[in-house]
Amino acid sequence: MNKKYQNKKITMAHGSGGKASSDLIKDIFVDTFNNDYLSTMEDQARFDMPEGRLALTTDSYVVSPIFFKGGDIGKLAVTGTVNDLAMSGAKPLYLTCGLILEEGLPIETLDKIIKSMQKTAQEAGVKIVCGDTKVVEKGSADKIFINTAGVGVIPDGVEIHSSGARIGDKIIVNGFIGDHGATIMQSRAELAISADIDSDCQVLNHLVEKMLNVSNGINAMRDATRGGVATILNEIANDSKVCITLKEDNLPVRVPTRGVCEILGLDPLYLANEGTLICVVSAEEADLVLRAMQQTEEGKDACIIGEVVDGPKGVVALETLFGGTKIIDKLVGDQLPRIC
Repeated sequence: MNKKYQNKKITMAHGSGGKASSDLIKDIFVDTFNNDYLSTMEDQARFDMPEGRLALTTDSYVVSPIFFKGGDIGKLAVTGTVNDLAMSGAKPLYLTCGLILEEGLPIETLDKIIKSMQKTAQEAGVKIVCGDTKVVEKGSADKIFINTAGVGVIPDGVEIHSSGARIGDKIIVNGFIGDHGATIMQSRAELAISADIDSDCQVLNHLVEKMLNVSNGINAMRDATRGGVATILNEIANDSKVCITLKEDNLPVRVPTRGVCEILGLDPLYLANEGTLICVVSAEEADLVLRAMQQTEEGKDACIIGEVVDGPKGVVALETLFGGTKIIDKLVGDQLPRIC
C-alpha cells in the first residue's frame, strides 16, 4: 500500500471532505478500483446500459469479525450484492461502495479490505463505479460497515421469480449448506470452537449464466443467506402457493458444520450461506441444469434435495432419516447476530 499510510489510522479528518478525505479516496479507493467511471471523481457515475430490464439491489454488511476463514467483509459486500442481482437472472454490471469507518481503524486494514473488494469484483466481472466514505467517532461503530448497491440487466425472455415454483419442479442446491454461518460462529472467540470450515463466500453470477445457457426451465432462484435454506424455501413456498418437500438424507452438510450445529443445538438448514443458491427447476429440465452446475467450480457439489408437490400451500416439509415428516418453518429470531 501507499507508504505514507503505513502504521496510520483513520481520523475524523478523513471524513471531513477536505484534503485528508480526498487523499484517502484517491490513494486507497480510486487507485485500487481503477476504472474510467470512478476516476472522474464526480458525485455520480455515468454509463450506458445494454438493452433489457434493469435490476437494482442494495445491501449493508456489518459482519463480525471482519476477517474470517474464506473471506472478509469486503469480499462479502461484493459477493452478496452480485449474487442478489444474479438470482433474478440478471447480468451484474456496476456496484457502488459506501463506507462507515470508525475513528482509529488502521488504514492498512482498510486497504486490505478494499483490495479484497476489487479482487472479488474482477472475479465477478463487475466494476465499482462510485462510492462514499464517512468517519464516526471511536465507539460509534465497530471498525467498518459497508453498503453496496448493484445494477444489472435481465436479458429478454428470462422470468425468474420467487412466485414461479410449480408442482413437479425439482429443488436443487449448488453445494454444501451452512458453512458461512458455522465459520462465523467458530471465528467468535467467545465460542471457542475449532473446526476445519471455510465460508462458502463466492460470486455465483457465472454459475447462473451457465445454468441459463442450457435451460429456460428455471422457475425460481434465491441465494440462501440470512435464515438459510429453510427460510428461503418457505418464502418460495408462500409466494408460489405450493408445498415443498425435502429429503433429509439428500441435504449436503459437511461433517464439521454438522458438528458445530450439534454442539450449539442448531439446525444447518437455518445457518447463513454466502455462496449457496437454491433453484427450482421444471422436472423435465432438472437433470440438464444439474449437470451444467456440476461442471463448474461453484456447482461441483450440486444435488437435488427435494421437489414441489401437491400439498398444503406455503408448507415446507422434511422427510427425516427415521421415516417421519416434520414441518420446516421460517427462522424465528436470530441464531447469530452480525452474520453478514
